[in-house]
Amino acid sequence: MKGMTRRIFLKNSGIAVFGASALPTFLRNAVAGTLPRRAPRKVLVVLFQRGAVDGLNVVVPYAESSYYDYRPTIGIPRPGRGGSDGAQGAALDLDGFFGLHPQLAPLLPLYRQGLLAAVHATGSPDSSRSHFDAQDYMEAGTPGVKSTASGWLNRALIAQPMPKPSALRAIAVSPSMPLTLRGSAPAIAVPDLRQFRFFGPPNLVEANFEAMYADASDPRLRETGSETFAAVQTLQQLDPEKYQPANGAQYPRGHFGRALREVAQLIKAGVGIEAAFLDSGGWDHHVNEGAVDGRLGSLLAELGQGMAAFAADMGPKLDDVVFVSMSEFGRTARENGDAGTDHGHGNYMFVMGGPVKGGKVYTRWPGLSPNLLNQDRDLKVTTDYRTVLAEILRRHLDVGNFSEVFPGFDADRSGNFLDLIRT
Repeated sequence: MKGMTRRIFLKNSGIAVFGASALPTFLRNAVAGTLPRRAPRKVLVVLFQRGAVDGLNVVVPYAESSYYDYRPTIGIPRPGRGGSDGAQGAALDLDGFFGLHPQLAPLLPLYRQGLLAAVHATGSPDSSRSHFDAQDYMEAGTPGVKSTASGWLNRALIAQPMPKPSALRAIAVSPSMPLTLRGSAPAIAVPDLRQFRFFGPPNLVEANFEAMYADASDPRLRETGSETFAAVQTLQQLDPEKYQPANGAQYPRGHFGRALREVAQLIKAGVGIEAAFLDSGGWDHHVNEGAVDGRLGSLLAELGQGMAAFAADMGPKLDDVVFVSMSEFGRTARENGDAGTDHGHGNYMFVMGGPVKGGKVYTRWPGLSPNLLNQDRDLKVTTDYRTVLAEILRRHLDVGNFSEVFPGFDADRSGNFLDLIRT
């Protein structure tokens, strides 16, 4: 530690809560004591499906004959053709027009209980087919604007100031801070709660670290140190290895299942979490996408099992939680010559939780007839994804002013909301 300045230490460790990409993996014995429990708060969990998921094979418009004309090999069979349930390989009927992919069978009970809704023909108004640009636009909440440095969810937290917020108010289960949560509101990124363990002589690191913050002349730096110690203390005491999900919930193996499980643990621990972000990758299926089985089916099986496990694990706490999924854009209506789909436009979103008016597919459905497609290839976007997010923020998190959250977007326009969240 000799000769190390605060600036160098902070830069190399990623310790600062303000604007940092992650907290460090140390301070095993930060502070002894019990977890600080806070009053129950509303929580928003955001899932980003990176790669552009094929929404037409997730929430299947099986009543559209054009759907099967476009997808002779990867189309999902209609309910009653090839079987009426997922095990027999047909879409799971939702409302006589749309059906769930059969690998999402674990979500059907949630839909029927009114805890899960789908929004279809949604997405960004920007027409970019670049994964990187489209993801940035969506995470920033400013479609088409490359200069936005902060994320819509971070700005939403600023728009809803909290007295003495938790150091764990916003967390990403990620190796780096996603754009969604970047900004001036404190947020942390943690790739794995189990990584909060000590490497090296504890007395040396802790003594130097505490000294560096204790005599800091900048009050923000002292506040950052205090928040960091609190966050490390809390995360270490949670001990994720010993966590037992409730109600027989069984999370899928892998990154997605573990991330959901850790978010559930944080929420149930009562540590003041209000926003959580996680992502899953591999949704870019240009080749051999598959229909009921195959690459897409495997990912959807993981998605369905994970979301169902999360809902079961939450139990009564699900009344305080809204879970929303999104992806940067959809896929082409027509399958390509490699039994896959290419970059498209319109897509779907899932919204799950106790406050959700579920059991419904919300859509201003544009249709799939050739003359109704966008550029003769894509499902049109008829619901701006920000409309969905704005309603969740307004009715679930009580965010009142959207001028900073979604600059240039009139979230309060008459008739804008879909009425999918209970007030």
